[in-house]
Amino acid sequence: MKKLLAILLSLALLGWFLSGDRWRTLGEAFAQLGPGVLAWAVAGFFLSYLLRTLRVYEEFRHDTGGRFLTCLRIVLIHNAMVNVIPFRGGEAAFPFLLQRHFGTPLARAMASLFWFRLQDALVVGMVAILVWPSLPVVLRIAGILALIGLAWGLPRWARQPHNWMERGTLAGKLGKLRDAFAQSTRHARFGWLWTISNWSVKLAAQAWLLGAVLGAGMALGAAGALGAELAAILPIQGVAGFGTYEAGAAAALLPGGIAFSEGLRAALVLHLFVIACALGAGTLAWLLPVKTLPETAAPDTESSKSLTHS
Repeated sequence: MKKLLAILLSLALLGWFLSGDRWRTLGEAFAQLGPGVLAWAVAGFFLSYLLRTLRVYEEFRHDTGGRFLTCLRIVLIHNAMVNVIPFRGGEAAFPFLLQRHFGTPLARAMASLFWFRLQDALVVGMVAILVWPSLPVVLRIAGILALIGLAWGLPRWARQPHNWMERGTLAGKLGKLRDAFAQSTRHARFGWLWTISNWSVKLAAQAWLLGAVLGAGMALGAAGALGAELAAILPIQGVAGFGTYEAGAAAALLPGGIAFSEGLRAALVLHLFVIACALGAGTLAWLLPVKTLPETAAPDTESSKSLTHS
């Protein structure tokens, strides 16, 4: 049912786009973006990729052996796949690429990916609470404190001693994931710094581009960019994000006096630009020659590395 709704959302966006002359206005919107605007947006996205790579590089510093470019390759290919493969299926690329290049156990990589996504959601949630219009101060404070409490408490809960390994097969597997998650939250000394820096740069680049498309300022562009990113954490996503991304941005632009249809058009321009950058960077990364583990070595990595390796 979720996949069916996701497909319907994307088809609705496609139908809206093909009706009337909206495809022409989309081309006009791209044409009005000067080289300077595009150059700054591309630079912002690339800096965001580098900051994400630093987060991964530090998290797996004992596995990487100093191979920063290999980490960059993993981040760029993973980012491209997340942007184009439906229903977040591209997330699977991250643990498999880490295992292929560094021999990282899948449980360790999946737990780290969960922690990365949780950090992303908490940072975006805090930004949303801070800038949400007409939100009472009491609710802002309560929301921020709740998210900080979750960010502080969840890793400490994971590190507590437990006997899940003795409760059966399923509980044992969950126990291994819990231990891997605890390890992930302990490894990255500057994980929150890289996360906040990444989102600051990423949202600024999107706000810059969206504001240019709308002929408005950074503040309005930031509202639309934040709405799009909040839509990305909904349980139901359009195919490759199409539909939900645009609707989230357009809804966030309504308080700024931007009509919903105009917001959809501007958000579609932004979304296409985001995907173009992701695919371009991912293609270049895929062409980058890097060293991988031998095919025969990959299946043995789980047994050769302990989840408590540090």
